[in-house]
Amino acid sequence: MLGKILRVEYIFTGIALTIAIWAHGAEDKAPPAFDPTADQSAALDQISADSLQGHLSFLASDLLEGRDTPSRGLDLAAEYIAAQFRRAGLEPVGDDGYFQTANWQFAEPNARSFAFEMRRGDDRIPLTKDQVSMAGLKGIDLTSKPSVKVELREIETLKLDQIQGKVVITECPDPERVATDRKPATLIAFNRFLTRMRELKPALVVNISRDLKQASGLDGQRLIDPEFPSGSRASLADRLGFPLVKIHDSKVVEIFDALPIGESPWEFSVHLDEPTLRPVKIRNVAGLLRGSDPTLKETYVLLTAHYDHIGVRASAADDRIYNGANDDGSGTVTVIEVASALAKLKQRPSRSLVFLTFFGEEKGLLGSRYYARHPLVPIAKTVADVNLEQVGRTDSTEGPQVASASMTGIDFSTVGNVFQAAGKAEGIRVYKHPQNGDAYFARSDNQALADLGVPAHTLTVSFDYPDYHGLSDHWDKIDYANMAKVNRMTARALLMIAEDPAEPQWNETNPKTAVYRKARSLGAAQ
Repeated sequence: MLGKILRVEYIFTGIALTIAIWAHGAEDKAPPAFDPTADQSAALDQISADSLQGHLSFLASDLLEGRDTPSRGLDLAAEYIAAQFRRAGLEPVGDDGYFQTANWQFAEPNARSFAFEMRRGDDRIPLTKDQVSMAGLKGIDLTSKPSVKVELREIETLKLDQIQGKVVITECPDPERVATDRKPATLIAFNRFLTRMRELKPALVVNISRDLKQASGLDGQRLIDPEFPSGSRASLADRLGFPLVKIHDSKVVEIFDALPIGESPWEFSVHLDEPTLRPVKIRNVAGLLRGSDPTLKETYVLLTAHYDHIGVRASAADDRIYNGANDDGSGTVTVIEVASALAKLKQRPSRSLVFLTFFGEEKGLLGSRYYARHPLVPIAKTVADVNLEQVGRTDSTEGPQVASASMTGIDFSTVGNVFQAAGKAEGIRVYKHPQNGDAYFARSDNQALADLGVPAHTLTVSFDYPDYHGLSDHWDKIDYANMAKVNRMTARALLMIAEDPAEPQWNETNPKTAVYRKARSLGAAQ
């Protein structure tokens, strides 16, 4: 998920859409000429649209229930990926076969303790958990708190003494529920509102919804990483400084509409116990194609993608499963398909190739950051990471993206040059998106490796498409013929990096790479 515009947790994310243009790679250094052998050409020819469709029609099926982290569907996906690595003959490099297991905890709201009431004199309106949407909650205990009705357009005029310790009632459009062309502006307005509320310190913010069938209940689940217990335990309420609840009730809507702006006669009482905890195992999946050169086989090129999505959510439609075919089932099956093709090589590449799928990208790059702290192959010997996001859909909101792909930070390192050369050979234009190309460098799993100094980039076909994070992101909307071409380009680029005695380098003339070059030099010195 490159944009991360649809989860409340990512409240400070912006989005910009524009027309793509060509760009040159790092320092315009052309990679060495690459003329694939008959063996390598035969391997590239193994990549097929039908095979990709077969994999994705399973991974994005309703059986896997949207592959949330953690979930039964995610576990099934992990087993399927491992089975494909095993079938291809890749070596297992995890701590448990093909799996790298994180033993974490999962916090869930204590729903039985929930109580919510609005009161004005003798008038009482109790609300059940089925009439509200509350995300990222810790325990809460508010009794008879006074309330204030607020308009979004007036938030900058509000004073601390008007809001602090009170309940704010407002109507703020949900970025998840508006048309695609309205999402950027809606997100900006929502973020501005939340930022202002943090400054004014309310006891609770109540967002009135006119969509009476979209209540998600107590959606406060969160993962707790034992290595960072204090940070990962922070709920959305902790990070904002106040709990946030959306009410879906026709009577409350009527009351809201009748209220004037300013102080309200209604008081609010809310109670919810602290979350319950249970242990969970979540897994990255990794397979190794060991290199053939006596020296270079001890160096590694990574091909990565996240295999999770956002699971099952409340919906007015019959369909509640967010299948995530393009985001990022398409990247996941590309890892599988390229691994299966290159594993058929009679002459292995000089460098070793690691094929790796991450959990928890949608929860904040969790799997890739876990891998970065617990690498399965030495970081100092990892020469590049090519991460894959949304490589299946060509019906971008910016126009058709057939035979084109964008690489984030393409001029940050020589990896970009390699992909432009591989793309030219396979008939694919590889370009730098003028708005998203650099801005999205830090918004996918490549960032965890880049932070350690590894030249790491994300390849995507469409940054945004009509049902991004939507219920209808289904496997039958993928352009499999185009996706197969992108796969062949990716496989060719991996071979180019693996066969080149010179490692990919960060672009020293680009000031944005300074932090990554420093990390690389520190890693090499260890």
